[in-house]
Amino acid sequence: MSAAPLVGYSSSGSEDEAEAGAQALLGAGSRPRGQSPLPSQRLPVPDSVLHMFPSTEEGPEDDSAKHGGRVRTFPHERGNWATHVYVPYEAREDFLDLLDTLLLHAQTYVPRLVRMEAFHLSLSQSVVLRHHWILPFVQALKDRMASCQSFSFTANRVKIYTNQEKTRTFVGLEVTSGHTQFLDLVSEVDRVMEEFALTTFYQDPSFHISLAWCVGDAHLQLEGQCLRELQEIVDEFEDSEMLLRVRAAQVRCKSGNKFFSIPLK
Repeated sequence: MSAAPLVGYSSSGSEDEAEAGAQALLGAGSRPRGQSPLPSQRLPVPDSVLHMFPSTEEGPEDDSAKHGGRVRTFPHERGNWATHVYVPYEAREDFLDLLDTLLLHAQTYVPRLVRMEAFHLSLSQSVVLRHHWILPFVQALKDRMASCQSFSFTANRVKIYTNQEKTRTFVGLEVTSGHTQFLDLVSEVDRVMEEFALTTFYQDPSFHISLAWCVGDAHLQLEGQCLRELQEIVDEFEDSEMLLRVRAAQVRCKSGNKFFSIPLK
């Protein structure tokens, strides 16, 4: 990510295969003797038949309208699955209260900011896996993580991030304790990435929980005075020190629409 660069997903059937199957079911064959041949025409195939032949390798449909106008950083191709490794964060009600307060204030500077739907701390960049690589990749992650310990960390420093292409801006809470343990996890994830000839993580990562985002590069509006005011809100929020002390108990891998959880010891 830049501004502080950010560390950076259902199958559908094959229409051609479905139509071929439909032709067989409709019995393209004999006609009564003496009957004139019918004009050659292509009959519509019922939806129920079209969905009888699903493809197990086709990745998720790429429709930016379904995710707020975000654009893929790499093109979608059939059989390719966007894959991401991270530590999940389960938000409690008081955390969401803090988030709502921060978002309302940040929106006075950048009104188009919206709240994240889920929260995590990235351990990898988003990479592309072929469908048949997913299970071997996850097994390799499990093997590498087998000896990794769970740990506590604190994320209480407000920071502004953009993705590498500067097409999205994020407001996040940066990790201020537990950084070394996150580096240890990244080291194991990177080894798996290297085994599969995939891109490893950033050289000097800023581990963080993204809270809100918007399309475009808005870091200039959010840094400076806005950033200082957001930090004051965090520092003065009731029980923020306890609230933002979190336990990392598992690593999760998301590949397309599939989720895999890997518990830490």
